Amino acid sequence: MAQKRIVVALGGNALGNSAEEQKELVRQTAVPIVDLVMEGHEVVVAHGNGPQVGMINLAFDSGDTPAMPFPECGAMSQGYIGYHLQNAIREELRSRGSDKAVATIVTQVEVDINDPAFKNPTKPIGSFYSREEAEQIAADKGFEMREDAGRGYRRVVPSPKPIDVIEKETVKTLIEAGQIVITVGGGGIPVIRDGNKLEGVAAVIDKDFASETLADLIDADFLIILTAVEKVALNFGKENEKWLGQATVEEMERYCEEGHFAPGSMLPKVEAAITFARSGPGRTALITSLARASDGIRGETGTAISMAQTE
Repeated sequence: MAQKRIVVALGGNALGNSAEEQKELVRQTAVPIVDLVMEGHEVVVAHGNGPQVGMINLAFDSGDTPAMPFPECGAMSQGYIGYHLQNAIREELRSRGSDKAVATIVTQVEVDINDPAFKNPTKPIGSFYSREEAEQIAADKGFEMREDAGRGYRRVVPSPKPIDVIEKETVKTLIEAGQIVITVGGGGIPVIRDGNKLEGVAAVIDKDFASETLADLIDADFLIILTAVEKVALNFGKENEKWLGQATVEEMERYCEEGHFAPGSMLPKVEAAITFARSGPGRTALITSLARASDGIRGETGTAISMAQTE
């Protein structure tokens, strides 16, 4: 297969609940990422940070340490997640005889202060709590807490749509120099423009939408959105469950309208995939599991979404 430029979007929930757990998990994560690199592809890695940024923010709020603004908490999560990822990927590369460089960029992503999301916080972050714990945190900290998929209560913050990736030219320069780039961590640090000034805002951009915006701006061929399952399913978990292979943008839009995909789970992944596939000729969005990413690029598995008609 000819060389492709690929953006791989990792979920924050796949990175563990502590720094030590994360260090072990990213060693496993590095293997399929390096598989893509060794096959000759240009690889850019994006990742979520929902659990991590929430824990950082709560840690500063729960002690005598001065409060830390939310954008700075996002920058911290980018730094330590990127540190673990770049070292794990570098180690895996060296074990295969490759001297490719890996770099993490602390990345800002522009949003619109008038985005309706700022009036309706929906993005879950941080740990899960019982109802009683959540009510106490809400009373003590003023956080908005909501039930999340039957697993408990979590803090929610605004999740505005990305407009631009501020450091996109730096990302392009590193890719063209043959380096592996880790960027838009946690969806990027949300910032608004005020003349020449960029000002951080308390929000978390969905990492799938940020990854799609980045993939468009750097003219990627593939956007791989990773999830726990190998393919997207219709009627997930039901007797008439149907796994999807190749699909057109039009088909996936119809499935979204029919309500097949859960908001906050598969729906944003599918919506980001549709946007990328529609953004330019020859672009494909692939939703699959991390272990099958290389197989998905070869068309052997995953749900591949493009403007082309299915055969």
